[in-house]
Amino acid sequence: MSYIKTFVPKEFKVIPLRDCPLPADMVFCDTPALAAQYFDLNIKTHPQFNPEVECFITLILNVRKRIKGHFFISSGLQDQVFVHPREVFRGAIIASASAIILMHNHPSGESAPSNADISITRNLIAAGKLLKIEILDHIIMGAGEHTSLRERGFFYS
Repeated sequence: MSYIKTFVPKEFKVIPLRDCPLPADMVFCDTPALAAQYFDLNIKTHPQFNPEVECFITLILNVRKRIKGHFFISSGLQDQVFVHPREVFRGAIIASASAIILMHNHPSGESAPSNADISITRNLIAAGKLLKIEILDHIIMGAGEHTSLRERGFFYS
């Protein structure tokens, strides 16, 4: 019996420059609180977001720390999400990101990072250094609260 894996193509849309938001119209994001606010306003209402499982998102930023957009990287289970650097940085490279902010939710409502959260963050930081795309933070969203791994000291100096 042979198994055929169904290929679902992903669409990347090229937008004319005249249709792109001007830097003045982009959301400024230089603190975890501003990233959490963006998450609440834009991610929670997105059709791909499922609050019952962990969803991993990257915010794409320009040189001036203004959000150019976001990418849904992966949806996981109630207590874990699988993430690979290839998937995280694919969108960042396509969008010519200067930096990214990693974000994911904890359906339990607790925003405390797990050992797996810390490990994947450090792996992604190392990958970002190779690509010269800075990871500004990894923010875990809980129920009405958020935790910044940078503020907690989990980023290497």
